[in-house]
Amino acid sequence: MKPIHHPLALAIALVPGTAALAAQSGRTLELEPNLVRASALETAPRAMTTPAEVLEGEELMLRREATLGETLDGLPGVHSSSFGAGASRPVIRGLDGARVRVLSDGVDTLDASTISPDHAVTLEPLLVERIEVLKGPATLLYGGGAIGGVVNVIDKKIPTRLPEKGYEGELELRGNTVADEGLGAAGLTLGTGPFAWRIEGLKRQANAYEIPGAEGDPRDSKQTGSYNDTDSATLGGSWIGDRGYLGLAYTEQNNRYGLLAHEHADCHTHGPRDWHCGSHDHHEDHGDHEEDHDDHDEHDHDHAHGGVPYIDMKQKRWDLRGEYSDPLPGFEMARLRAGYSDYQHQEIEGGETSTTFKNEAYDGRLELTHKPLLGWRGVLGGQTQRRDFQALGEEAYVPPSLTHNHGLFLLEEYETGDWRYELGLRHEWQDIDAKGQKGAQHSGTSVSAGAVWTFAPEYSLGFSLSRSQRLPTAEELYANGPHAATRTVELGDPNLDEETSHNIDLTLRKFAGRTHFSLSLYRNQIDDFIYAADTGRDIGGGMREIQYRQQDAVLTGAEGELGYRFTDDTDVTLFGDHVRGRLRSGGGDLPRIPADRLGVRLDQRLTPALAGQLEFYRVQRQDEVADHETETSGYNMLGASLTYSGRLQQADYQLYLKGSNLLDAEGRNHSSFIKDEVLLPGRNLTLGVRVAF
Repeated sequence: MKPIHHPLALAIALVPGTAALAAQSGRTLELEPNLVRASALETAPRAMTTPAEVLEGEELMLRREATLGETLDGLPGVHSSSFGAGASRPVIRGLDGARVRVLSDGVDTLDASTISPDHAVTLEPLLVERIEVLKGPATLLYGGGAIGGVVNVIDKKIPTRLPEKGYEGELELRGNTVADEGLGAAGLTLGTGPFAWRIEGLKRQANAYEIPGAEGDPRDSKQTGSYNDTDSATLGGSWIGDRGYLGLAYTEQNNRYGLLAHEHADCHTHGPRDWHCGSHDHHEDHGDHEEDHDDHDEHDHDHAHGGVPYIDMKQKRWDLRGEYSDPLPGFEMARLRAGYSDYQHQEIEGGETSTTFKNEAYDGRLELTHKPLLGWRGVLGGQTQRRDFQALGEEAYVPPSLTHNHGLFLLEEYETGDWRYELGLRHEWQDIDAKGQKGAQHSGTSVSAGAVWTFAPEYSLGFSLSRSQRLPTAEELYANGPHAATRTVELGDPNLDEETSHNIDLTLRKFAGRTHFSLSLYRNQIDDFIYAADTGRDIGGGMREIQYRQQDAVLTGAEGELGYRFTDDTDVTLFGDHVRGRLRSGGGDLPRIPADRLGVRLDQRLTPALAGQLEFYRVQRQDEVADHETETSGYNMLGASLTYSGRLQQADYQLYLKGSNLLDAEGRNHSSFIKDEVLLPGRNLTLGVRVAF
């Protein structure tokens, strides 16, 4: 390779050892240029103005866990808002909840996971073939809420091509030691003429997981109530022609999992917003020594006798997807995505339903990709969403609400020489009608500009500026009541305005050669940032009062990976991330900001069929905390895996063994609402087999 005679070589030299490694001679090793479907223009990660990660194949197989947050936790800049074994959402660059949009092939999950951290994301990682993570504001295509990022999950429920042999399928079985998990998943695609059909399903049963460092009674070695039982089934079909496809799928998913650290209290008001709470009779016995059982009837029996409360969730969902090339003069592609969901879950305590959450919603979007015009190629489209949400029972802390959101967007790109430019614009309108409350109307405009400069054959520099507006949710506006999952009484503010993010992002990449890296710096200044402030008022019953407020905030950070391929079979990668979130004007730190993380990973090909991986990382102590928030100690995590790939007649198979937390370290996730009461799982071994035919 020739040396780089360019001023940006100085910037590269700032990375320890990079310049020296880049100058070494060796065979050029191109990384696969996966296209990111969530980018609308289906851009390769190395050509995007902001960082993106794509998980698929063997890497995805080894990362998959029971929840989406756990699956993505460990990617640079991505953490998890863990709430036990059944619920966790991704936390991207310190932002979570409604600020991170989770999509099923471009359509919202339409569940209740943004409302509370104990509500599960209704996507099953074991049934997906690809996960895309866009870090930083992605509001232009997916709405002003996505100022933290987007996670787009690609599945096979609607076939987009006809199987070559007329059929294809997958079967996977696995189990683990930390929770005695047993799991089976299967999928089959059939092709008949221009039609393709898909059927798939999954069944998981996992008991309470073991925790590190427990002594004495063996039942104390488990995180009581941290079980997770799941089943999911899908039937889909599509018409496939020479210029595109149109398909429909129906999915039904059922989850049952424990509500850890749930603290119910008898609360009453001395005025519209003056709450006081006392102890709850159902919790005189918290069930700390609850026995673990494998079937739902025994779980119900335990809960009816003072055990941990749990969630019983069901979602019925329809998906419509289609693509058609050359639909109109001047346009090269039309893409349709739509979803409808009938979601509900019951929070069951002492054998009785205490609260029911219902969410009936749809989300639809149409995109048109126009042919180059004066050198510019782009996508224009519209999106509409409706959400009918209800909370009924003891914890109906949010009144029934009906939300309508509509948006129009335009995204354009221009390429010339070594440069790629990108411009985008979106405007959206939102109306919220809440029972017994004055309606709220908001609108927001988001704009972005970015460029990628491929200043050498193996290097690129991405730069982006964006102004994004997020519209307040019904929960932030109208909450008024106790929320046992987070041990709080939540008070909304109907006068909240739009929050406005001004983000700058700089990403340096080396995507070929023995040395490869991606390093990003960002600053996200958010005016009128909406946050749940702990007022410091102890209202009794173990509950605290939080109030949604607005104040300017800023999040700054860095993330990246730096790898070197010593041989064709040996690759070593350093990775890490840092984020700091503060309220401006002396307001202190933001709550639940992830701790710094730094690690190293060795990927080793042992034989043509056998591959191994060893990973170690350190999570630092987090002592930059918000008012009334506790600190968390640092801890070390060690993991390893082995994968064997082979072929048996007409089927490919993979055997895998994965170990996590091999040091049995005691860790607490600072991003979790329940970090003070709940430990992360202890030492675990997962054994699985996957067959594709």
